[in-house]
Amino acid sequence: MTKFRVGIIGATGMVGQRFVTLLSDHPWFEISALAASAGSAGKTYKEAVAGRWAFSWPIPEKAANMTVLDASKVQDVSKECDFVFCAVAMDKLATRALEESYAMAETPVVSNNSACRMLPDVPMLIPEINAGHAPIILAQRKRLGTKRGFIAVKPNCSIQSYVPALTPLRDFGLKEVSVCTYQAISGAGKTFERWPEILDNVVPYIGGEEDKSEQEPLKIWGELNADGTAIEMAQAPVISAQCLRVPVSDGHMAAVSVSFEHRPEEAEILDRWANYRTVAQQLALPSAPTPFLKYFSEPDRPQTRLDRDFERGMGVTLGRLRPDPIFDYKFVCLSHNTLRGAAGGGVLSAELLCAQGYIQRKE
Repeated sequence: MTKFRVGIIGATGMVGQRFVTLLSDHPWFEISALAASAGSAGKTYKEAVAGRWAFSWPIPEKAANMTVLDASKVQDVSKECDFVFCAVAMDKLATRALEESYAMAETPVVSNNSACRMLPDVPMLIPEINAGHAPIILAQRKRLGTKRGFIAVKPNCSIQSYVPALTPLRDFGLKEVSVCTYQAISGAGKTFERWPEILDNVVPYIGGEEDKSEQEPLKIWGELNADGTAIEMAQAPVISAQCLRVPVSDGHMAAVSVSFEHRPEEAEILDRWANYRTVAQQLALPSAPTPFLKYFSEPDRPQTRLDRDFERGMGVTLGRLRPDPIFDYKFVCLSHNTLRGAAGGGVLSAELLCAQGYIQRKE
């Protein structure tokens, strides 16, 4: 198989670094371009990330010696790539403009950023949940005036533990959800060395996170409208979220309470979680976890340090299902925020789009 040529926009940041590690030995993709700000352009990648490589393992050798390109020079980067991943640290307007410029240069964009997430013709993908949203790309191409270029995004990392847990239960009629997320510092692009103030501390505010946590699931659970021009948001459940930053390196945990229109038995919930099978597993996508969901019967699991790497960090772990005196049930769940929640989720989305034919090699 001839591999797809892949660029990483924002390659020097923490999520960009995750993309570099995940793609260094990928069976479908090979890194053909690394791009970042003008300040990093012209340096080798190892020079550009010197002193801020976020991981304990070394930079993959091929990437280390690649010359970083200027991400703003869209045509120069695009000619090297079949598609790009984007993980830039820019404001929303600038990010949207950059991503649309790549799409209009006929280079598909799989984005980790939030700028385009709520656009009605941009698919926001968790491949195990809403692979059926991909056809909206046809409407987006019409808007952008492109033949092959488009933008697809992955959702916020905070929702990727509890939305997978709730999805198999939707036909019981999700009515109300209260969720509190306990989010790792890597979600802010930080390490303990760079953020010592977080030690022995909890910060009860993450800018914009609660709005995303309450709204993005409704788009993921939404449906394409009748003429295929927009994704219409789901009308239920009502979600109330609180998001806290905690002194953990990686892994976002969520404590969830949920009420239903038709209250299931505990055994029914456990059966749904145990037997949830999805398109990503059916297509045998390289990054797809098997299984996607795992429930622990032990009362003290899942734990962040023990369980965040389940299925190479791409699976979701669940535990502590029990009745709730206000809602119907409560439980906890855990996902790896920079793997399932960020770069890994982006790679899996790209695999899905390649398998579906929306991303193709340039001639």
